[in-house]
Amino acid sequence: MALHLSEGGDDLQENHEINVTPFIDVMLVLLIIFMVAAPLATVDIKVDLPAASATPQPRPDKPLYLTVKDDHSLFIGEQLTAREQLGQALDQQTQANKDTTIFFRADKNVAYEELMEVMNALRGAGYLKIGLVGLEAVGKP
Repeated sequence: MALHLSEGGDDLQENHEINVTPFIDVMLVLLIIFMVAAPLATVDIKVDLPAASATPQPRPDKPLYLTVKDDHSLFIGEQLTAREQLGQALDQQTQANKDTTIFFRADKNVAYEELMEVMNALRGAGYLKIGLVGLEAVGKP
């Protein structure tokens, strides 16, 4: 059995395909560099930050408060609202004005997950201007 590889000429055929091997090599090297450098860019220094001394912003004439109580019940103003009807109830209160700032307050015993669920519901309803309400810490650093 015989195998004929070439006809003896030194002519090479032109290859019209793009060689992506060098590109892939460069991308892998960059990936490794960024994987090593990314953890070094984070700062894990514990700092005792001072209290904010900024003057409070003036309140609107009639603020709209959304409250989450410690039993996870939702209130718009002083009216109990079902979570499934949050968007509809806000539309009624704001006359469907999505630019209205919603002042969001919650009991300190409410879990962070619960707060995020309510904020996601607000975003899903189209209300993106949310003001978080808290107590001013007077005299506490």
